[in-house]
Amino acid sequence: MPNPIKDIARVDTTSFPYIVEENVSILLANDAGIIRCNVYRPKDVPNAPVLVTYGPYGKDLHYKNFAINSYNEVNPEHHSDHSAWETPDPGFWTKHGYAVVRADERGLGQSPGILDTMSRGTSEAFVDVVEWAAQQPWSNGKLGLLGISYYAGSQWRVAARQPKGLACIIPWEGMSDYYRDRCRHGGILSNAFIKFWWDRQVVSNQYGLAGRAARNWGPDTIEGDLSEEELVANRNDQNIDNLKNRFRDDPYYSSKEYSMEDIKVPLLSVANWGGILLHLRGNVMGYMNAGSDLKYLRFITGRHDLPFYYKEEVEVQKSFLDAFLKEEDKAGWSTGAAPKVDVLLRKGNLGFNNAEAEKTYGRRVENEWPIARTQYTKFFLTPSQQLEIKTPEPESKLAKLNYRALGTLDKPSLLQFSTPAFEQETEVTGHITAHLNVSVTPDKGGPLPSDIDLFLTLRYISPSGEEVFYTGTAGDPVPLTKGWLRVSMRKINDQHLRHNEHIPYRDYFSSDVLPVMPGEVYPVDVEIWPTNIVIEKGGKLILEVASGDTQGSGIFQHNDPTDRATEKLQGTNHIHFGSSYENFVTLPIIPDA
Repeated sequence: MPNPIKDIARVDTTSFPYIVEENVSILLANDAGIIRCNVYRPKDVPNAPVLVTYGPYGKDLHYKNFAINSYNEVNPEHHSDHSAWETPDPGFWTKHGYAVVRADERGLGQSPGILDTMSRGTSEAFVDVVEWAAQQPWSNGKLGLLGISYYAGSQWRVAARQPKGLACIIPWEGMSDYYRDRCRHGGILSNAFIKFWWDRQVVSNQYGLAGRAARNWGPDTIEGDLSEEELVANRNDQNIDNLKNRFRDDPYYSSKEYSMEDIKVPLLSVANWGGILLHLRGNVMGYMNAGSDLKYLRFITGRHDLPFYYKEEVEVQKSFLDAFLKEEDKAGWSTGAAPKVDVLLRKGNLGFNNAEAEKTYGRRVENEWPIARTQYTKFFLTPSQQLEIKTPEPESKLAKLNYRALGTLDKPSLLQFSTPAFEQETEVTGHITAHLNVSVTPDKGGPLPSDIDLFLTLRYISPSGEEVFYTGTAGDPVPLTKGWLRVSMRKINDQHLRHNEHIPYRDYFSSDVLPVMPGEVYPVDVEIWPTNIVIEKGGKLILEVASGDTQGSGIFQHNDPTDRATEKLQGTNHIHFGSSYENFVTLPIIPDA
């Protein structure tokens, strides 16, 4: 057992260009324990605006020990003795008059308690951290939230709880919808990333875990080590919880829900076009549904760990934060004069994971999202595997195309439908849906399938005939975008305020499950995550329909043997064509301004 909780806060005013306070204890409301944080503050600003992060990766774990290759590529202006993964660098921000509070989430690092990431309880503790920071004598009482990924996803949840002192947020590539964006794409478990993330980045930092210092993974727990039995008892394992719970109304998922409309503070949501399996959708939907009067959406591209530190992107961050935390507003953020939406336009084949090349992409500002002048255009699938913009003549003869269920990344089973070469440059920017008529046939002597999992991918083929790949979250090559649907979860709530023709709204409740019977044809609408592409003259688009993950999935695979059980899915899947079976993908075409 660890020793009783100790108070070993330490202040260093001489060793660094900024003041460092380590292991400061924050008392949580309702006797819920403590959170420990580090505070980095400028020496020459007695009352500074504050940037707060609260997360699982260790307030004392240096960026270079967490991910050395990434750290070496980060803009050197953001290298300091206290740099940490996905968070604002104290060396840079204190130099510009900001204090930085970096807190260990409950049950992690030096914060005791139950490890239960993204839970209601840990979000409530985040509220206490924000309100504590606002009341400190070195604070000017105005706080902003700034961070990547997890440190962005948590911002939506705490902002909806409206803590005192919170003045603005910048969720940078961070999912806003735990179920739809991260855990269950279209109802299908995204297990591979959850396991990678949990095992490497979270459990490795659990409060009380022995040997952290020996592994150079931050200091050992102040109060001492916990036994393996105690560690297991003190954590809720996301691998287990996400597999065991399937629906949004299960207590596990419903406890993590919140009202986006309750977010009232000014926000700048930064979405990465390449984040097609984790964050992209969340940043877009968070922007659309937040209740803030002053809200802005910015699109970027590149590996998820680097653009946050690009000089030009930091200038945007600083401009926004200065407006609301220092009342220094040169860009019109606080008056609404700044551009509401800033779109990065992907044109040409620049390769992937090439930061300098990607900085040459153009930009355009818009007044709203989705873009009001969008021309939603149907491209119809044909039995000859074409995508035709012209409505096909009704088929007097029924037809169907077949592909095997349960394809894998190594042996994908899929169908591809191609547009003709575009006759002129055409921009596609926005939300996409696909309407398909699908069925399943059991194998001879095989199990009786009771579901169909649909994996959709949109690909771009350049005029030279090569597929163009973009930079994915981990620097891997990815296509334009992807979408998913478990056909038993096809029910749409068309009465929901967030439903519209181009973004179908599903509740994913346990009461929504519909049967899938062999031989029955089911019309389904599949949400495909938003994208942008400027199609060059002579370029083509391909819609891919598969029964499992295909190229571009990377570590974000959906291959859990229980969730995607053979006895549930094995067989042959079909897409049906005929007078009653129109299949199409609706693309958001942007006409010339």
